[in-house]
Amino acid sequence: MSKHYDLEERTETFAKRCRDFVRKLAKDLTNLEYSRQLIRASGSVGANYIEANEALGKKDFLMRIKISRKESKESRYWLRLIIPGDGQQQEQEWLVQEATELMMIFSAILRKAQGEQG
Repeated sequence: MSKHYDLEERTETFAKRCRDFVRKLAKDLTNLEYSRQLIRASGSVGANYIEANEALGKKDFLMRIKISRKESKESRYWLRLIIPGDGQQQEQEWLVQEATELMMIFSAILRKAQGEQG
């Protein structure tokens, strides 16, 4: 298995776990709005990573990785604002940690790619 595939799978798992987490939340106005934002951001992490792997050039690759990092950070933000239901706090904490780790991975990819560039 290639590293690209592993990270594609990891970002997909993150998006799916965010989706499943949201499905179990209380359906109040606040959680509904935060959930919509979380679903968009968490799905965008992996979608942009896949696009980065198909990039037309170095500039396109860097832009897509930056977007993946930004969406990871945004996912973490929405996760922190959501009010978890009973028994959901542990999953929320795992998702926040995963979003943080993804952010760090994308930052490392950027540093390495930019180092190779200049």
